[in-house]
Amino acid sequence: MRKLLTVLALGAMLLIGGAPAAQAAAATDIVVEDTAGTLDLDTLFPAIEEIDFNEPTKVAIYTRNGEFSDNLNEEVLRFARENHPEWLSPDKQKWADSLFLFALDPMGRQVGTYFGEDRKVSPGQRDDIQAATKDLFSEAQWTEGTVAGIERAAQTMNRPWYESPRLYAWSGVILVVGGISTGSTLYVRRTYRKRSAKALGAGNASYANVSMDLEVTELNAKTIGSDSRYGSLVLEKYRGFSSAYNQLAEQSNKANGLETKLHVRKQTALFLEKYAANASELDRMDDVIADTNMLLNMGSGWAGAWERQLAPLREDLAEIDELLSHKDAAPEAPSAMALRRFKSMTAAEPEKWAAGLQAGNLDPEDALDKIAAARQELTGLLKDHSEAVIAKYAKTTKEAKLMREAMRTPKAPDTRRSSSHSILGTVYPSNRFWSVVGFTSGFRSGQSSVQESRSASSSSGGSTGYGSSGGSFSGSGSSSRF
Repeated sequence: MRKLLTVLALGAMLLIGGAPAAQAAAATDIVVEDTAGTLDLDTLFPAIEEIDFNEPTKVAIYTRNGEFSDNLNEEVLRFARENHPEWLSPDKQKWADSLFLFALDPMGRQVGTYFGEDRKVSPGQRDDIQAATKDLFSEAQWTEGTVAGIERAAQTMNRPWYESPRLYAWSGVILVVGGISTGSTLYVRRTYRKRSAKALGAGNASYANVSMDLEVTELNAKTIGSDSRYGSLVLEKYRGFSSAYNQLAEQSNKANGLETKLHVRKQTALFLEKYAANASELDRMDDVIADTNMLLNMGSGWAGAWERQLAPLREDLAEIDELLSHKDAAPEAPSAMALRRFKSMTAAEPEKWAAGLQAGNLDPEDALDKIAAARQELTGLLKDHSEAVIAKYAKTTKEAKLMREAMRTPKAPDTRRSSSHSILGTVYPSNRFWSVVGFTSGFRSGQSSVQESRSASSSSGGSTGYGSSGGSFSGSGSSSRF
C-alpha cells in the first residue's frame, strides 16, 4: 500500500509539472505593543522567531483592553495612525507592504488580522487565521493564541501555488485516492512536535526541582505540627506525595526514553503534557510544604513565605480599579462602591498583620485566618456585584441566565498560580474564593454568550469596516469575536 501511495504521489507531482522547493523566511522584524499587558514576551519572541514565512514579513502585534462594543478595526487603525505611521502605506490609505498586523482585545473579546497589499489573503483565509486562535483565547491563553494565529498566517500569506489547497482539488482523483495532504500533515506533526518538546522540557525541570528537594520536603513535612489547623490540612495533602513521586519517576523514565521521532504523534504529546502537569503539581506541593513549615514555625524565611500567602489578596486589590473602569462593569452600582470601600479599608491591613507576626502578637494561623476572611469577604462582594453587572447588561431573563451561568462556572473561581502556590489555595477547594481576574473572565464570557444570542452574525461573521474615523482607508483586514 505504501508503494502504491508513493507511486500515486509521484504521479500527482508529475501531473502538475513538478514544483520547486519553498523558500522559508523568518520574520524581518517583530514589534509588540502589549498595552493590555497580557502577553508573555519571553515566550512570544522565541516562538515567533521559529516561525517560517513564505516571504520576508514584518510582524506587528497590538493588544488593548477595550469594550465589547468597540470596532476593533477602527481602534487598530487609530493606534497605528497615532503611534506607528510606518505600519501604513506612503499614501496612508492601506497597510504597509510586507506587514502582518495581529490585534487582540482580551477585554472586548476580539481578534483582528491586517495585511499589507503584498501579503493580503482571501476573506475565507482571514477567517481561518482568526479561527486558529479562538479555542486558546477562550481559555485566556493569550500568548499561545497569538502565536497560533501568526503561525497560521505565515502558512497562508504568499503561499506558493503548488501548496494551494485548490491544487489538490484540481489534481482530483489521484490525491483523493492517495489520501495525500502534505501541508496539513506537516503542520499537525510540527504542532505535536513543539507541544511534545515544550512539555518534556517543563516536566523535566519540575521533576528535577522535586528530586533535588525531596529530602528537604520530607524534613519540612516532619516538622509541621499535626495539631495545627492549617498544618494538619497540608499534611493531609502530603500523604500521597511519596507514592506520587515514585509514579512520576516512572513517567520521567518513559518520557525521556521515547524516541524523538515519536514526538510528532498526538498520543506522545498528550502523555508528555500529562507528565509535565504531574511534575508541576508535585513541584507546587513541595513549595507549599516548605512555606507551611517556615511560616507556622516562624523560621528564618518566614517573611518570604508570608508574602506568598498574601500575593493573591494583593493582586485582587490591585485589579479592582481596573475592573470597575469599564462601563459595562456597572461602576456606578452600590456593589461597586462596596468593592472600592473594601479595597480602601483592606489595603493597609497586610502590613499590620506582618507587624503582628514580627512582634509575636499574632499567631501565624490567626494571620492566615485574616487572609482567608478578607478573601471570603471579597468573594461575597464579587458575587453581589455580579448581579449588578448582569442587571445592567442583560435585557431579558434568558440573557441574565446566560450571563449568570458563565459567571458561576469554574471560570469564575481563583485559578491563578499565586493562589495555587499558597497554603489557602492548597487546603481549600478552588471555588472557595473568587478572584477579580476570574470575575472578569466570567463576565466577558457571559457578554460573549449574550452577543451570540442577540446576533449570530455579530459574534461570528466578523467585521471589515474601519468605522467613521477610518475615512477612505481600505487596507486589507478584519476582526471577529471569540
